[in-house]
Amino acid sequence: MTHRTTPRPRICGNCDGFASVAITLGGRDTRGHLRTITAHCPACHGTGIVHRSPARESARA
Repeated sequence: MTHRTTPRPRICGNCDGFASVAITLGGRDTRGHLRTITAHCPACHGTGIVHRSPARESARA
């Protein structure tokens, strides 16, 4: 007997699941640490997963 599995989450096509990255600004601060900022994918808002829209779910049924 096969077991039902939950569907795999849909990986964001814009970032391929790598939703947050650290970008160097160049240079170092007074303590010698590299200055970085964190950038998030605008499509998935930093989650790496795209959720199905309710409109598409009703169309599939």
